[in-house]
Amino acid sequence: MSEQNPVVVRVKGSFRDAEGREDEILTVAKGRHYFHRDKHYVLYDDEDLQQGTKTPTVLKIGQEAMTLLRHSSVEQEQRFERGTEKRSTYRTPYGNIDLAVRTEELSVHYEDGEAEGIVDIRYDLFVNGAFQSSNRLHIEIEEDRNKQDK
Repeated sequence: MSEQNPVVVRVKGSFRDAEGREDEILTVAKGRHYFHRDKHYVLYDDEDLQQGTKTPTVLKIGQEAMTLLRHSSVEQEQRFERGTEKRSTYRTPYGNIDLAVRTEELSVHYEDGEAEGIVDIRYDLFVNGAFQSSNRLHIEIEEDRNKQDK
């Protein structure tokens, strides 16, 4: 495993639900990056602004796919791979939810071993088999220039 580097993770998400409502969210978090076996790993705490809780999150990024992993009071593993539909179970203290993502676009701009990169994803989300929303994720990872703040 390579050295872990401090990074800043910016995630801009937007969606349009089945009724046509649109929304957008932007989160910024400090995290760590390392490169191992041709994959970039980005670890950070994703903050739920409504509940004020933080969820440890891992992005496993390759040139052909990205996997999102969350482990805390909720458990989620979601894989994004262009042109495919991937199913998973979102586990919560209140019960499990069946999810599926149909990834239309996945663009990864990351050089091997570099801590900085950009990932763009466009996908449709299905919950318990029903269309939920069309989504876009724009993820920017850059070196944390203020490392002493960690």
